[in-house]
Amino acid sequence: MSSYAAHIATVQARFDAALAATNFDSVLVYAGQPRVAFLDDNPAPFKVNPLFKYWLPVTASPKSAIFYERGQKPVLFLFQARDFWHAPVTIEPAEWQEHVELVVIDDLSKLTAQLGSKLQDAAFIGEDFAEPVASWNVKARNPQDLIDHLHFHRALKTEWELENLRVANERAAYAHLAARDAFLAGKSELEIHHAYLAAIHFRESELPYNSIVGLNEHGAILHYDVYETQAPAESRSFLIDAGATYRGYCADITRTYARNEGFFADLVTAVDDAQQALLKEIKPGVDYYQLHVSQHLKIAQILSDFGFVEGSAESIYEQGFSSAFFPHGLGHFIGLQVHDVGGFLRNDRGDTYDRDPRHPFLRLLRPVEEGQVFTIEPGLYVVDQLLEAHADAKEMNWERIAELRPYGGVRIEDSIVVGADGNNENLTRDAFAKLQA
Repeated sequence: MSSYAAHIATVQARFDAALAATNFDSVLVYAGQPRVAFLDDNPAPFKVNPLFKYWLPVTASPKSAIFYERGQKPVLFLFQARDFWHAPVTIEPAEWQEHVELVVIDDLSKLTAQLGSKLQDAAFIGEDFAEPVASWNVKARNPQDLIDHLHFHRALKTEWELENLRVANERAAYAHLAARDAFLAGKSELEIHHAYLAAIHFRESELPYNSIVGLNEHGAILHYDVYETQAPAESRSFLIDAGATYRGYCADITRTYARNEGFFADLVTAVDDAQQALLKEIKPGVDYYQLHVSQHLKIAQILSDFGFVEGSAESIYEQGFSSAFFPHGLGHFIGLQVHDVGGFLRNDRGDTYDRDPRHPFLRLLRPVEEGQVFTIEPGLYVVDQLLEAHADAKEMNWERIAELRPYGGVRIEDSIVVGADGNNENLTRDAFAKLQA
């Protein structure tokens, strides 16, 4: 059995269980369609429903849908418009076509006509902001219990999904090296971004998220996406958080570089070492929250070692100082979505973990399980807005912190596949190693 055949069997089994648990016999998964801007007729780039591409590696066919009845072969209604304004969607022969009943349509009325009364017994999953989808007579629209059941289980990846994630990481790693070289050549943020896209022959709309390409102080802006068009007089540091896609699966990689040896280069190495040390603690049964706290303690030790904050790692963490330098969560699930879902689900019945007030931006609270894929992305930045709360703290070495401010900060991000007994796979490091070999 091929890895895709095994994957589609797993997806069907998961949908069968979810439908049975939520009292549905069938589901219609709508791919979605582009939205237009307010008072305009220009659509935004199309992003397919992740539960649609969970079944099939078809990411650019809006208005398509999958109809699935428990235990039956899924039916793909593949929309191909009769349209002389746009290039037709080309679907190359592929293995997935062997596992669906393919029905090509050029009008959504043909979908409703073929399904007939079956439509009104189906659960609908997808966007329904436009007609005629908004008026379809279905049993339920985006029932939360069904979605929760599916999201809980898709946190465990199939081998086919891992194959796609490996390729996505290889693509992103290759582009990261091109971006690094552009930084070292003194290019502007926009030129670096263009180098990234050119390396993997992507349009910007094909990226899984807006790339963060920050020189110098911009590395401290967590979701920076401005792209200055002129290079600074001195490019001291470079933080890039950028990904790629393959068959709908996402890579998410962050790296930080120093132009010269010295203080900031040593800090990048220290954060990288702290991240690598944490990776050794990942094993089934460990709470992801526990990993987050462990990483905070390692960042707190760096704050002490580099003289940013006085005190032990424990005291720096307990007083909340480390959160001023490392404000975001340790990481998140990744797969069909960059921030893949299900990180707060306790079970497939929809019970959730409460967000922790100490670390409110942590996106993942579930225990670690074999087969999960998530990112590990510690950071250390000078964010003045966060440091204001500690303005009177005697432990803060403001002169030393001021030395870091012109460099922005450091973030290192890898994607990890959890194996048995801590035998994990680092998709990101493996991708870079493969390229360098």
